[in-house]
Amino acid sequence: MKFKTKSAMIIVMNLQLVTLLGTKVDQDVYEVILPTAAGEIAVFPGHEPLVSLAVPGAIAVRKSKGDADDTLDYFAITGGVIEVLPEGLRVLVDEADSGADIVEAETKAALDRAIKARDNAKDQVELEKASQLVDRQAIKLKVADLHRRHRRR
Repeated sequence: MKFKTKSAMIIVMNLQLVTLLGTKVDQDVYEVILPTAAGEIAVFPGHEPLVSLAVPGAIAVRKSKGDADDTLDYFAITGGVIEVLPEGLRVLVDEADSGADIVEAETKAALDRAIKARDNAKDQVELEKASQLVDRQAIKLKVADLHRRHRRR
């Protein structure tokens, strides 16, 4: 991971989005908006070093400084760890789904099944697992919607 510079001004940073299945993203970007326990944060090239917990939510990625909002890439993530280093940004999560890859109809059906499982849970363990599934599918639907709405413009 290295920052790319142009006449002493940092213009991009390397983003690594790593899941349990491997590296999902490894590219130079200008801005990354991340969900943390303290709220959303935006990381730009030259950001101070930081380690934070990522919470389930949406990551937004702007590849270049001049890119419009309708070109942002979105990812639905589970919780994990965010590490901002002088060389770039690394996000370590269990799962990450690109907004472009999420099939809304399938995700909506999975959400409906998770809600039914949550409503029919027989004990606290079933309730917790089903609640996590509900949250995961809801985040995926949000990211798919963000991707669809921004790509229509």
